Order: sequence, then C-alpha cells, then structure tokens
Amino acid sequence: MEYTGTILRGREFEPVEGRLVVDGEGQIEAIEEVSVESTDIIVPAFVNAHTHIGDSIAKEAGRGLSLVELVAPPDGLKHRLLREADREELVSAMRRSLGFMQRSGTAACLDFREGDIAGVEMLDEAAADLDVEAFAFARGSIDAMRAGDGFGASGANDDAFDRERAATREAGKPFGIHAGEVDATDIDPALDLEPDFLVHMVHPESDHLERVSEQEVPIVVCPRSNLVTDVGLPPFEELAERTTLALGTDNVMLNSPSMFREMEFVAKLSSLPADEILRMATVHGAELVDRNYGALEPGREARFTVLDGDSDNLAGARDPVRAIVRRAGVDDVREVVLGV
Repeated sequence: MEYTGTILRGREFEPVEGRLVVDGEGQIEAIEEVSVESTDIIVPAFVNAHTHIGDSIAKEAGRGLSLVELVAPPDGLKHRLLREADREELVSAMRRSLGFMQRSGTAACLDFREGDIAGVEMLDEAAADLDVEAFAFARGSIDAMRAGDGFGASGANDDAFDRERAATREAGKPFGIHAGEVDATDIDPALDLEPDFLVHMVHPESDHLERVSEQEVPIVVCPRSNLVTDVGLPPFEELAERTTLALGTDNVMLNSPSMFREMEFVAKLSSLPADEILRMATVHGAELVDRNYGALEPGREARFTVLDGDSDNLAGARDPVRAIVRRAGVDDVREVVLGV
C-alpha cells in the first residue's frame, strides 16, 4: 500500500513531500521523497499514555466534587458507580471509548485497570474487535498484573506496593504509579519503588526533580484532568529538561480521550515546542510499552493517521507540526492505519 502527501518523518517530524510505502506485513517499507498532488498530512498514530476508561459509564458525573470525592478508592463516586454497573454495561462503554480513540488516530492506550483480573478480562473483551491496543496496567492484585500488561499503582500514600513492584520485575512487565497529583508527599516513596514511569507530577519540588533526572524516570502528564480536578498544572518545562514526557487523557469520566485536545492544552499552557509535544503524544508513549511505532521510519510498524491538509480547519497552515498540535481534530482525520 502507498500513501502520499506531507509525511512527518522520524522523531523530528521532518515534513517530507512524498510517498509512504507499507509492506504486506504492516511495516513501513520506505519513505520516498517525490512530488505528489496530495495535500494530506501523514502523522504517527498517538499513544494515550494514561487512561481510566472503565469510568466511561459515568461521563461528566460528579460536578463540583473534589478529586478525592470523584475518584479516590474505595468510596469515590467513580468506584461506587463501577460497583453498581454490570459487566455488559462496562464492556460496552469501554468499547465505545476505544472506538473513539481509534477513529481519532490513537494506536494504543495505557489503562490503569480497576477490577482486578475481571477488569483485565473486560478490557481485553472491549478491545477484541478493534485495532487499538489497550494495555491493562492492572490494579488490585499481583495475579491481575500477571493477567495484564503491567501494574498501575494508585499512589504511594495508599499502600507500600513493594510486593507488586518486585512481582512486576520478576514478570518482566512495567510498573507505573500516580505521584505528586494532589501534593508532594507521595513522590519520594513512589521514586523509592524505582518505577518505570510516574503519572501526573503536578507538585514536584527541587529535590524530586533531581531524583527524576538521576533515575531517568519518564513522566506522563495529564493537564486537562489536572485542571478539571483543580490540583494545578505540572511544571512542563522543568520536567522536560530532566526526563522524557508522555501524554495521557486520564479519566474518561472527566475528559474525552482525545489526544488532539490534550496536545492543544499543553501547547497553549506551556512554552514547549510543537515537535516536543507531538513526541509526547506519539513515540514517547510507545516506548513506555516497548512498541515499535510512534515515529514514521522504515522498519517501524505502520501505525499512522492521514489528515486532510485541505480541510477548512487545516488549509493554509504554514507549519504542519504546529497545526496538528494546536488546531487539528478528529474532523480532520481522513484515514487511520493501524498495522495490517
């Protein structure tokens, strides 16, 4: 298969006019610089590096509640609603959120999966007929982690998580943990666990920033969620100076799982350059789960989105990377290619 237009090549997203060739096994075979008539823009598919899609059953519930009242286990509104919902309702709602992700150019999501082993199984069922990869970072037990793709800890103030961390190492699976969302008190104990990545880091202090740099711990930021729950915003620039950042949309209860919207928020609330934000939304997330996509290069898996560069929204854009990060949306998507 061949796709033509402006191809955002490599990790630097160099705009190349030409042809992208996909082989029969779903790998990028070549990127050829040639003159083409197409005005399409070809961009790597997104990786949503932090989601909670189980609460797709409760979109926009809980107006006016605090973060603790909304999502804190075991009695936050989210957890009460999850307990009340039946399996069919939960799977159907998750499937619809995953379907939206796929249509909007998302190749994968890293879901912190409530519900123990049953929760992992429900996510697998929800994703079974879709091309988007749903990674289950299980919560609840070590057995759930073994059934899933890793462990997603709620926070070091909730429990010690030493056993779970040791078990993920033994299983060769990644361990992620929320840290610094409400305040800084759980950051040091989270870093003591030597996690594979942290989520949020809204409130790091100078010593935490140094530890993050020394330990080379990637961080997933979720700015729309942080605004909705009124906990503040992470210090994007300071974090980016010290480690790799990825991007997530967090709870579907609070936000649509749109990486276009998440990128726009970061772009307009920080001084990070557009190419760095696009890396946060693509290849940096893919690297958290050791996937060979997120950048358009020969030999990588063909997971990308074809945008209509002549849409009413994108026509006339002078800088395609900046336009994708700051203004593109699902209405500009012409086609999503996710492997074979």
